[in-house]
Amino acid sequence: MNLVLDIGNSLLKAGIFKNNNLINYCEFNQDYYLNIKSILDKNPITHSIVANVTESKNKLIELLSKKTNLIKFDSSLKVPFKNCYQTKNTLGKDRIALVSNASKEYPKENVLLIDLGSCITFDFLNNKNEYIGGSISPGLRMRYRSLNNFTANLPLIDPKEIDCFIGKNTEDSIHSGIINGIISELNSTVDKYKSKYKEIRIILTGGDSKFLFKKIKNGIFANQKFLIFGLNFLIELNKK
Repeated sequence: MNLVLDIGNSLLKAGIFKNNNLINYCEFNQDYYLNIKSILDKNPITHSIVANVTESKNKLIELLSKKTNLIKFDSSLKVPFKNCYQTKNTLGKDRIALVSNASKEYPKENVLLIDLGSCITFDFLNNKNEYIGGSISPGLRMRYRSLNNFTANLPLIDPKEIDCFIGKNTEDSIHSGIINGIISELNSTVDKYKSKYKEIRIILTGGDSKFLFKKIKNGIFANQKFLIFGLNFLIELNKK
């Protein structure tokens, strides 16, 4: 069995795979060490991988290294695509996993991956299996927090669905500016890719993809677990 972990700013997403099938998926808040230990104690996990690990997670890494064969994101990691990114060492682990799964699932296709998480990332894999790059901008909740953090009077509010463009009070103005701004950004960026690449598959993923999916133009496939499957594919690719 494989255990894959995707550590975000607020949640840890865990997937257990057996024979390339996802048999269990769960999410934990920041206090997740004991939950992961319990998973390892109750399941015959042989291999593991972690995306978005920071220095503060060394205790978790020690546990996984002791209990499993931990696949590390270092120079020895095999990936299924040609990496044309100019600063390869700075490419995020989550982006590597997403592009790896795209290479596996859609060979010889142009694939645009849109991840709506803490940040909004676009990643492009061409039909020659070459990762070209993409873009990074602040995510949905980061935009709400930034308005509160960097101004004196704007409140911190939670995202909510809106059906107006012109906000008639401060809260609605914030919702309109952030949500309509993201929608315009997504649609405009997609149009630019489509104008350059006539045949292109577009995948939408990430924690906020469900919230924003209905507001984006048609022709986009949503899969919130696309990264989790990419991490498992990297395990299988790198098993000794």
